[in-house]
Amino acid sequence: MIDLKTYGYMETETPPGDWIPGRVTELRREQYTVVTAYGEVTARLKGKFYYESAERTDFPCVGDFVLLARNESGISQIAKLLPRHSKFSRADLSGHAAGYAKTVLEQVVAANFDTVFILSSLNYDFNVGRILRYLTQTGQSGARPVVVLTKADLVSDVETPMAEVLAAAPEVPVHAVSSRTGMGLEALAQYLQPGQTVVFLGMSGVGKSSLLNQLMQKDVMEVKEIREDDSRGRHTTTHRQLFMLPGGAMVIDTPGMRELGLFDVDDGIATTFPDVEALFSQCRFSDCKHKTEPGCAVLAALRNGTLSQERWDSYLDQQRENRYLNSKAAYQAERRAWGKSVAKWNKEREKEGYE
Repeated sequence: MIDLKTYGYMETETPPGDWIPGRVTELRREQYTVVTAYGEVTARLKGKFYYESAERTDFPCVGDFVLLARNESGISQIAKLLPRHSKFSRADLSGHAAGYAKTVLEQVVAANFDTVFILSSLNYDFNVGRILRYLTQTGQSGARPVVVLTKADLVSDVETPMAEVLAAAPEVPVHAVSSRTGMGLEALAQYLQPGQTVVFLGMSGVGKSSLLNQLMQKDVMEVKEIREDDSRGRHTTTHRQLFMLPGGAMVIDTPGMRELGLFDVDDGIATTFPDVEALFSQCRFSDCKHKTEPGCAVLAALRNGTLSQERWDSYLDQQRENRYLNSKAAYQAERRAWGKSVAKWNKEREKEGYE
């Protein structure tokens, strides 16, 4: 028997009937792998998830705790999603850039984690602005962010990029590591305590698979070489999966994301840019637009150098994208609700004998 407490499970309700609890460790298309007290089982969603759910945000994802009807000789059925204490979401733009998206939906990437490792490699693909976007989403999730700068063995200077990240996010821990030489890996142990769950986030080619192999103390993921011209790699991880490390911590590995669409991240932006938003209350006018108004604290900070133009531009970019996606998602939600009400009205009329 497996003690689910080692997977972070805490019973919040007594499972009804013959349902048993479990944690989702892998998702491939519509097929789930769930670890239970009886071991791993293969499961699918019960039909009620499809006809009772207006949004797919309440579909289970990797890291979720669920109740399921176990089938000892076949496919088990997931009957209920248990409450999440954290989740990582991004905007699903249906394959389009944000400005041209026809559909904007929330896509839950992982759930029930304690720490987020934001991985960025110390090669030509290093980008502080992208790290800030991941920090905003992490701040929205409620988990603790940690920036991990990988491939430190490939550069002669790790201090400069570390200082750039610390300047942009002074409250966030930053570590430079090398999976090839083992440099800096010991510093990550403080976040990998038994029962804790860490999620890996980063673009393809940043070294998530190499780091996971090191932490697992064996090769569990294939490692592919990056392109030398732009330091980017092909996706090694093709689906989300939870791994139990030898020391008892868990890692959720996610496919590399080229585009990270921000979704409903008001709190996350405030967490990432507290210094910027603190200036707003110091402006002379409460409705200051921070453009040409006299007594604007933001403009004063830009002039005296306490706020960099790059950081202000990053803040504005994230706010613009967040407003656009939120308004578009709200509009689409209203249209779906309207369509359902019309369908219900038509169905009631048919029952009453109207043509």
